[in-house]
Amino acid sequence: MLVGSAPEELEVALLACARGERAGLKLIYDREAGRLVAVAERIVRRRDLAEEIVQEAFIRIWTHAHQFTPERGSARGWIYAIVRNRALNVLRDGKREFTEEDIEALQDAEQEHEVMAAWQRLDRQSRLRECLSSLEDIKRRGILMAYIGGYTHGEIAGRLKIPLGTAKSWIRRGLLMLRECMA
Repeated sequence: MLVGSAPEELEVALLACARGERAGLKLIYDREAGRLVAVAERIVRRRDLAEEIVQEAFIRIWTHAHQFTPERGSARGWIYAIVRNRALNVLRDGKREFTEEDIEALQDAEQEHEVMAAWQRLDRQSRLRECLSSLEDIKRRGILMAYIGGYTHGEIAGRLKIPLGTAKSWIRRGLLMLRECMA
């Protein structure tokens, strides 16, 4: 049975893995997998690659659990070191090669996330949020991209995959609707 405080639980789980007990690996996975993916993602900056790294790390944890010795350090430290080292190896091996388009897509996704996060941070009771909520989602995104993200009409049209004239008129009409709503 695997019980105890978190650090002791991980140590017991690793020792169980060393004996070939799958329950030990399951406990480690249930307790740490989400955080391990986050650690790997901070290093490689790609969720899909981070998930792959953690999967490989769990295989290594299972096959090398017999090498863990509690006297040399904590179970958590040993587990996280495997993930960190695997992520760094992936970077060194060049499996993280990005094309210029990949980099632009990552930057765009991050900027759009920031724009939408600003929308989510608006006070739920504010008049501005109420007025923005009355707009269609795509039109609201266009206005937020322009005024929070600083995108040009052309950039908005490209990101929303709409004609430039449509982007301009949506933003112009959306602003008029906002002005009326706020008045």
